[in-house]
Amino acid sequence: MHGRFSIVVVLLLATGVIACGDSEATQRKAFIDFLQTRIIAKPGVHVPKLTAQETAVFGPYAAHYAVIADFNAGLDEVVSKPMQRALTAAPRSLDQLAARRPEIAKIKGGMGALRGALDRQLATADAARAALKQPDDLKPVYDAAYERDVTQPAKAFAEIFPDVDDAMASILAFADFLDQNREKVRIEGSTIRIIDPSVQTRVQSLIEAMRAKQQAIQKAQQRLRDVVRGT
Repeated sequence: MHGRFSIVVVLLLATGVIACGDSEATQRKAFIDFLQTRIIAKPGVHVPKLTAQETAVFGPYAAHYAVIADFNAGLDEVVSKPMQRALTAAPRSLDQLAARRPEIAKIKGGMGALRGALDRQLATADAARAALKQPDDLKPVYDAAYERDVTQPAKAFAEIFPDVDDAMASILAFADFLDQNREKVRIEGSTIRIIDPSVQTRVQSLIEAMRAKQQAIQKAQQRLRDVVRGT
C-alpha cells in the first residue's frame, strides 16, 4: 500500500511539472505572437495597452512588456509633451522675437533638462531589459520590438536636441544684436528697418542663420514623425 501511494504521488508531481511547463510555454508563445503581430509587423511605433485578459495570458511576460510600455509613457510625459510646448512657445514673428527674449532663453535652457530626462528614461529601460531572463526563442523577437519601440524613438528624439538648441541660440543672438543696436536697426511689425547701412551685412547673416536652424528643426521633426509612422 505504501509503495502504491508513493507511485501515485510521483505521478501527480510529474503531471504538475509538465502542466507548469506547458503553462509557461503557452504564455511565452502568446507573448511572442503579440510582439510579432502587434508591434514588429506594423510600421512605425506601436505600444498597445494590454487588456486584463492579455496580462493574464502572458503571465510573467507581461512584466517584460511593461519595460517597453513604461519607457514610452515616460517619454511622452517628460520629453515629448514638454518639447512640444517649448516649440509652440517659440516666437513666430520678428516683433515677438524682440519682446520675448527671456522666454527664448528659458526654452534654450530647458533643452538640457529634457535631454537629461530622455537619457534617464532610456537608461532605466535598458537596465530593466538587461535584467530580463528570456528563453532563446523569445529574446530575438523581444529585441526587435524593443528596437522599434524604445531604441529608435529615443535616437530620433536625441537627434532633435542639438538642432533645437542651435536654433534657440541663433534667435537669442539676433535678439541680443537688436537690443544692442536699437539706433541702427528697428523692428516695425513684420519688417526690419535698417537705419545704419553698416550693419546690413550682419543683420542678413543673423537672419540666414535663424532660417537655416529653423529648417534643421523641421527636418529633425520630420525624421521623428517618420520613425513614429514607419515611413
